[in-house]
Amino acid sequence: MHMADALVSPAVATTMYLASGAMTIYSIKKLEEENDPQKLPMMGVMGAFVFAAQMINFTIPGTGSSGHLTGGLMLTALLGPYAGFLTMVGILAIQCLLFADGGLLALGCNIWNMAFYGCFISSILIFKPIISKKLSKKNLMIASILGSIISLQLGAFSVVVETELSGITALPWNLFIGVMQPIHLAIGAVEGIITGLVLSFIYEARPELIWQGHTTKLAKTSKKKLLALFGGLSVAVAGILSIFASAFPDGLEWSILQLTGSTELQHKGAIYSLSSRVQELTALLPDYNIAGHESILGGMFAGIVGVLIVIGLYMLIHRYHEKHTESH
Repeated sequence: MHMADALVSPAVATTMYLASGAMTIYSIKKLEEENDPQKLPMMGVMGAFVFAAQMINFTIPGTGSSGHLTGGLMLTALLGPYAGFLTMVGILAIQCLLFADGGLLALGCNIWNMAFYGCFISSILIFKPIISKKLSKKNLMIASILGSIISLQLGAFSVVVETELSGITALPWNLFIGVMQPIHLAIGAVEGIITGLVLSFIYEARPELIWQGHTTKLAKTSKKKLLALFGGLSVAVAGILSIFASAFPDGLEWSILQLTGSTELQHKGAIYSLSSRVQELTALLPDYNIAGHESILGGMFAGIVGVLIVIGLYMLIHRYHEKHTESH
């Protein structure tokens, strides 16, 4: 559901940058209040796992479309909404800058559409109430499916609204929403099942790690085992399983294809040229491969690099926090 720059106007892009930026600042302050620096390494490995999982597009049968995990609800179910949201911000920024996945101008929109709803709406209004009644594998699956469907529906609706308010495409509002919502209903259901399975696995091993609306500090023994497990899984998923990803366009691209005959739209202007130029400079591995030398090995290499960068980002923040704390 990564939006391209050609869908959004500078005014809408700026508004969404401000909205996403405000939520990012708020989440940082709330995370500081939790005072649990051990959560940062967890953000790194779980963020890497979601990054890797997003590389695996799954086919939606009978549509010619595909979908992928967004991961906001899964991250919140393990880290809480503030850490979950900040982890998603890191993932989306790295995808945008290093892999040119989603437009730079549209990054604020993508953070809002793919992170805000899963981390703050579905998790708090749907996942938390269900899990709070009784923490069980059945309730985890129900909460995951319902929460994922709602977050994907809200995200897809926001894409349509942001595109309509921008007014720079010929996509008709009623037709665009008519294709976006049904395809993301199917994608949301699959994401919910995947999320439920992952959380059920963690519940079997460490039920205390499931977020139920209150903050719990992770024991060092639990942390080390979980870091090793999901760190290894992330590398395996990004480096091996990603080569089996569906080649069909994702839900947003498919919806645009149904209405225009193409998966991509173009829009001219100085700000769009600047955004494209910046991404050309920062995207060392565009489209998750080696530019000019695309291959299966190149895709595997790009996936592993992405995983290591996500982990490294939060490990560096963790080290900085530790040194900053020691100096005071």
